[in-house]
Amino acid sequence: MSKATEVGYRTPPASTRFAKGRSGNPKGRPKGRFNQPPYEAILGQVVTIKEDGVESRVTAAQAFLLYIIKRGLDGDVAVARSAIAAMEQARSARTANGYGEARTLVRRIVSPGSVNTALEPLRMASKLDRYRPSARMMLEPWLVERALSRLGDKRLSLEEQEKVVRAVRTPHKVRWPHWWKVRP
Repeated sequence: MSKATEVGYRTPPASTRFAKGRSGNPKGRPKGRFNQPPYEAILGQVVTIKEDGVESRVTAAQAFLLYIIKRGLDGDVAVARSAIAAMEQARSARTANGYGEARTLVRRIVSPGSVNTALEPLRMASKLDRYRPSARMMLEPWLVERALSRLGDKRLSLEEQEKVVRAVRTPHKVRWPHWWKVRP
């Protein structure tokens, strides 16, 4: 057998070899894919903040800006400078793109389970098996505590309490309310 027609370890048949200048993965990953973090999914979430004892619901982006402004007003000069620079940059980008005031409100209903991609970056839940796309998500204890505190006078039934306990990643770390019957 000649050297050109040898087949064996690390020498595949000539008919199945990649042609010169031809990629082994022709379709490949599209350019620009996975370069941008999911800002809309994270900063678009609605969170509850408490200012002077009054709770209000704002987007995560607004809450972040309020926090930065608060730190700037408390005397953190570096944060104040960066906040002002960010606001000026956002204002100039908005006018350059032709964006003004919001004129329409878009309401989007998502199917159950589709918010999983936003829960992990926000550290609201964690996936039990990272390598399986259909893995179960478990809620973080702090999220359950906040949700239970928002119930007010309403009490959950025993079945509902069992569901909540099963959905928490570490139920023994949750500070359960005094009326809670089902314990982990």
